[in-house]
Amino acid sequence: MGVGLAASAWSQGSVVTTPQVRAELVVHAPNGVQAGQPLWVGLLLQHQPDWHTYWRNPGDSGLPTQLNWHLPAGVQAGAIAWPLPHKLRAGSLTNYGYDREVLLAVPLTLSPNFKASTTLEIGLHANWLVCRLECIPQEGDFRLSLPAQTSHAPMSRAFEAVLAQQPRPVNPDKTQANFDIQNQTQFITLQISDLPAALQGHRLAVFPETADILESAADQHPFASQSWQGAVWSARLPLSSLRQTAPPTLPLLLVDGQGPSQQGFSLAIPLQQDWPALPDGPVTSSAPAASPEQPHEAGLWGFVWALAGAFVGGLTLNLMPCVLPILAIKVLSFAQHSRQQRAHRIAGLAYTAGVVLSFLLLGSGVLALRAAGEQLGWGFQLQSPWVVSALALLFTLIALNLWGLLELGQVLPSSWLSFQASHPASDALLSGVLAVAIASPCTAPFMGASLGLAMTLPTPQALAIFASMGLGLALPYLLASWWPAVARRLPHPGPWMLMLRQLLAFPMLATVVWLLWVLGQQSNLDVSTLLLAWLLGLSALVWSARFRTRGGRVLQVLFALYLAGLGTTWVQSLQSATTPDSAPTTHAANAPTSAWQDWSEAKVRQSLAQNQPVFVDFTAAWCVTCQINKKTTLGNRSVLADFQAHQVNLLRADWTRRDPAITAALSALGRSGVPVYVLYAPGRAPLVLSELLSASQIHEALATLP
Repeated sequence: MGVGLAASAWSQGSVVTTPQVRAELVVHAPNGVQAGQPLWVGLLLQHQPDWHTYWRNPGDSGLPTQLNWHLPAGVQAGAIAWPLPHKLRAGSLTNYGYDREVLLAVPLTLSPNFKASTTLEIGLHANWLVCRLECIPQEGDFRLSLPAQTSHAPMSRAFEAVLAQQPRPVNPDKTQANFDIQNQTQFITLQISDLPAALQGHRLAVFPETADILESAADQHPFASQSWQGAVWSARLPLSSLRQTAPPTLPLLLVDGQGPSQQGFSLAIPLQQDWPALPDGPVTSSAPAASPEQPHEAGLWGFVWALAGAFVGGLTLNLMPCVLPILAIKVLSFAQHSRQQRAHRIAGLAYTAGVVLSFLLLGSGVLALRAAGEQLGWGFQLQSPWVVSALALLFTLIALNLWGLLELGQVLPSSWLSFQASHPASDALLSGVLAVAIASPCTAPFMGASLGLAMTLPTPQALAIFASMGLGLALPYLLASWWPAVARRLPHPGPWMLMLRQLLAFPMLATVVWLLWVLGQQSNLDVSTLLLAWLLGLSALVWSARFRTRGGRVLQVLFALYLAGLGTTWVQSLQSATTPDSAPTTHAANAPTSAWQDWSEAKVRQSLAQNQPVFVDFTAAWCVTCQINKKTTLGNRSVLADFQAHQVNLLRADWTRRDPAITAALSALGRSGVPVYVLYAPGRAPLVLSELLSASQIHEALATLP
């Protein structure tokens, strides 16, 4: 319960009042403002009846209050001294927080070199979520001016009450923990022998300090229990069905009593035993990982399934829209080798090598950057407008080459051409590299869970998953290259090959159109239009290079000057459009309509706190599968009507540009790429739907809602 307090605004700018909460910045400086003397500040929240705010772990829903201080040099704010919370029931949800009145006290430390002027200026920006049946995010700016030479202790009893309630630490060496499973529910059993004798026989309230580890109403579960055996307190508590981590310690707050007589005890229980596996997938263990040579039995089968899922996912990628452009390169490879069976097989092996090596390089890059602290996922390279622009340039050059306007002899040295002539498999290998470059932004069925697991495994096992995915992508072409019947079905070389070669330039240009559209979503229309004009000038320059006359050279100089000037303008426009201040928060392709809103973790929690289900579309403009699903399934009238009938809050998480919050949300779901479609319901684990979304899947998922 919150501590009973009474206070009035004693300095202008120290109070913010809303219909639900009166918030005041208060101070406790009994010895004035000087180094080495206690100085406390705090945010006093006085709630209207039935309204509440939240503890640092809000429980099943909600958000903790956040305090951002603005202090002069030499003054530093410490952590919030959280009062003991109590449990707040909201239907099937259990939250942790405060009603009535609560003081969030914070110590200020003055360095020995701090020189107090006439006044000490204290600024605070606070954010809090206040809830009843509905939840309202609120914020306020506060300012106090403290005379440095005068003591200030009008609320000494309030601060002393909060400090008296601070939990007493428990010796972790006098705790034990074990896991077990009953009726498909995972439990942890605790034994603690360092509690005061006066508590014996009392029932203690349990508050996990980390979200989604224990069930928020853990001590009220039908199979939960707690008891005393002499001086040892034992408790059996259910683990959360939303758990996605396995921390090495379990921080808990135990509370005895109510009101001002409450006592709290904090402990961080070391966990020596392996965490049980999650019901819907593996989780990293707090115990030392088994070596690759001798994996844990459950981990081995999980790894085998991940390899199989990655292989099937890579195989399915051949049917995904984002991979269709490279089919042109595959067909040309067969046509160029005509009926030479040995050439076909060499090309198949080279193509496979290019695909697998590219997957391994991309996987290594993602793992290395994540190990360095970067929040990245699969397809991260297309989150960069520079990479998208480079790919648009590459596919334009390929189209010009297929039309015969740009021959390799015009741009590459003769030594390279000699190498290519003596090593024809190099073309097939580069085709494999291009296939991965185009396929990598998409995830196919079975790939999502495998990629998510790969991000948590040791490097050798993770790279094995990436290699398995590459083998799946390369398999159809590899089998075709080794199957003589495929080669025999090809017609004899003739004029048709030239026609086919020029025809296949159009899929390349279609890919350029798509990439320019993606670039426009990442920056703005001006940037993509400028690049289109630059690529047009480049095509004109390549065309003019065929003419060796004086007029041709004049045209080449003019086109080169045009490219230099326009290129400089384009670079400046792209840099301006992609700065953090000017980057758009929502891209046109993924802009919310009247039915959809921008995603945030806070919106998900708020909806669930109001017993409202949530559907989240994790998408990106560069993911073709995402856009097809959005235009077909998610835009289906019957689907939208079903969402509305079940009062589902529709949120769209746009990952077109890098967003650490979305990356973290994907990781929590065991995914590392898009598309991902998730249905959240109060009191239930998130339901992740297939990447190849259909209206029937959504209707079936919604039918499970109450």
